[in-house]
Amino acid sequence: MSTPATPAVVLVGPPGSGKSTVGRVLAERLGLPFRDTDTDIERAAGKPIPEIFVDEGEPHFRQLERDAVRAAATGHPGVLALGGGAVLAEETRALLGPLPVVFLEVALGDAVKRVGLDAPRPLLAVNPRARWRELMEARRPLYLEVATAVVDTEGRTPEQVADAVLEALEWRNPRV
Repeated sequence: MSTPATPAVVLVGPPGSGKSTVGRVLAERLGLPFRDTDTDIERAAGKPIPEIFVDEGEPHFRQLERDAVRAAATGHPGVLALGGGAVLAEETRALLGPLPVVFLEVALGDAVKRVGLDAPRPLLAVNPRARWRELMEARRPLYLEVATAVVDTEGRTPEQVADAVLEALEWRNPRV
């Protein structure tokens, strides 16, 4: 009996850190599939994440998120990007424990440039800059808790961030 596939690398970080963009670059470089749990959630729910928040509420969304992360963390052999709040769940943090996880750290200014903070992000709808700071204060310790490595994205292109991720994980992950 074969063991379930686990991700070669998992990317975590706040909105605007480049998880999806860098994840696609990494997947291409490594010749591996890319998976984004936010996309999985939208596909499963049949609607965009902001609509899930409005129609069913954040607790329902978080359950969908836990389910999506569990499925991907135990069955995806490629590069995996998690939604910014996925690390809030203790169950998710436990699943990430043995995996190579990279926290993509981003400054508010870079996040604003990348996503504008006016994009349809339900937790950033009111006073997005202040809310982003609050989310980071609460989540940063959790990102650090699960991280095998931390890569600062400030002033770097997605390709440069991918290089830094590969460099950071080289000695930790023989598949990379």
